[in-house]
Amino acid sequence: MRIDQIHLYHVAMPLISPWRTAYGEDAAIHAILCRMVSGSIDGWGESAPFAAPCYSPEWAGGAYALVRDRLSPTLIGKDISSGEQLQCLLSIYKGNPFAKAVLDTAWWSLHSRREGRPLAELLGATRKVVPVGADFGVMDNLDELLEGVDRAVEERFPRVKLKFRPGWDLPMLKAVRDCQPDHPIHIDCNSGYRISDAELFQQVDEFGLEMIEQPLQHDDVYDHAQLQQRIQTAVCLDESIVSVDRARQALELGSCRYVNIKPGRVGGLTNAVAIHNLYRKAGVPCWVGGMLESAVGSSHCTALAMLDNFTYPADIFPSSRFYHEDLADPPLELHLDSAGIPSVQAPDVLPEPVPDRLRSLTLEHCVVR
Repeated sequence: MRIDQIHLYHVAMPLISPWRTAYGEDAAIHAILCRMVSGSIDGWGESAPFAAPCYSPEWAGGAYALVRDRLSPTLIGKDISSGEQLQCLLSIYKGNPFAKAVLDTAWWSLHSRREGRPLAELLGATRKVVPVGADFGVMDNLDELLEGVDRAVEERFPRVKLKFRPGWDLPMLKAVRDCQPDHPIHIDCNSGYRISDAELFQQVDEFGLEMIEQPLQHDDVYDHAQLQQRIQTAVCLDESIVSVDRARQALELGSCRYVNIKPGRVGGLTNAVAIHNLYRKAGVPCWVGGMLESAVGSSHCTALAMLDNFTYPADIFPSSRFYHEDLADPPLELHLDSAGIPSVQAPDVLPEPVPDRLRSLTLEHCVVR
């Protein structure tokens, strides 16, 4: 497919309530959307690195500028036949996976529309429905958290994820475990600790968790390997996995027993599938995470989650969980599978932004021809 035009949008999508983690909080999700045009067809991509470089070194304003000034001009006029070719063209620019992801996901959407086949099928999916878990950020008080967790268990979410940070750590976890002694639970530290905190995580072993997600530095695989040797609970890597090479290094070092794969964080769907395949071969289970994207980006995560080594319930949320009105249509919704478990279904047709909503939420816009 010859890439004729690339339309870019830097958007800010207000959340119903702030999303609080170990690195701070966000009242709105800053994302980059891309409409990629080839002849008479187009496809949409999305990447949400957030407003500030707190989750990763990237941020939406910087990613937008890079895609506008460097990455998009590299693709314009090129005939691109695969995601691997697109990644090769962009490889002259070091790092910046979130910036590259918006173009990669747009290319896959364009490819899906041109082929007239569902995105999940093109990625190699073996199913059409996957279960999802319930997630809880840092809240104002424990009573609010416990009420939410109890409700999630009653609604049959197969696992619960808790944000974990200094000041919202062991006492919080004990309170939840006391109320839910048997339900699958894991914690997400968002890089909030260091290897010197290993004793804390040895105490976490007592709670019988499924995993500890990204306990140490965002760019580390070595210290995570040391920590995994000193604790019983499985370590899961998230922020550290930014490329196929970093994923391979983590495997070789024994840095984790799970990996969370987010298309934005690893440079797009092309790399996400490659990492999935690498870990499947090694017998290490994966799961799909999201970045609170609109239905454009969450539909890509949903399609990806249909691959067979994504065996842990996904971090994919209904649009109504975070937004009064999704930027795109149709919004993402949860369904109950045949066993009554909250799940998401692979979309046959990918959502697109509603023009009026896109216009009202756009901070910057440009067209690269």
